[in-house]
Amino acid sequence: MSDRPGGAAAAYWQANIRLLLKLLVVWFVVSYGCGILLVDVLNNFHIGGYPLGYFFAQQGAIYVFLFLIFFYAWRMNRLDREFGVDEKE
Repeated sequence: MSDRPGGAAAAYWQANIRLLLKLLVVWFVVSYGCGILLVDVLNNFHIGGYPLGYFFAQQGAIYVFLFLIFFYAWRMNRLDREFGVDEKE
């Protein structure tokens, strides 16, 4: 990326930070919002016999976090190709 103009590097970095912030907001909403703030509302619904609020606090936030990791890797690969900084195999 050193041979590319400074504007492209800045745009790549902005796209990376924008994606990261969006994913962190999703993670925060799921882990804190669904696991703590909205637990009473979510407990009216059940998954596998367990209240949904309990599920998000114990399992759901972890599943969402793992999904976000894979989504970030997939999206960054696309972003790398878009800006021409992907690894050539």
